[in-house]
Amino acid sequence: MNTISKPKLRTLACALRKNMTRQERRLWYEYLCRHPARFRRQKAIGNYIVDFYSFSAKLVVEIDGSQHYAPDSAQRDRERDAYLNERGLYVLRISNYDVDTNFEGVCLWIDKFASERLARKRSQET
Repeated sequence: MNTISKPKLRTLACALRKNMTRQERRLWYEYLCRHPARFRRQKAIGNYIVDFYSFSAKLVVEIDGSQHYAPDSAQRDRERDAYLNERGLYVLRISNYDVDTNFEGVCLWIDKFASERLARKRSQET
């Protein structure tokens, strides 16, 4: 894994927030920006920048375009997911196609995982 300095990573995250894909923008403005689990967009975690992250639910939502299905990219995604999983985060991968064709289903799916993760966290705290 290549290392990137924190200031460069923050600069890159800021640029990615300003240049979100159409699917990321739709998911953010039509759903996640008001979600009770309180998501952040283009959040740096370790040496990675994730599309959306809820600290309270320990949930990462990645919106994947077609490039993510190429063998090299898929392997990098598995390594990245393993890194995030080791830190107690669950990675939910959603395709651009699903955001475009089944937006309501995508929102329900995210809500299901966020709710389950928040409920599990509350039960562990008691």
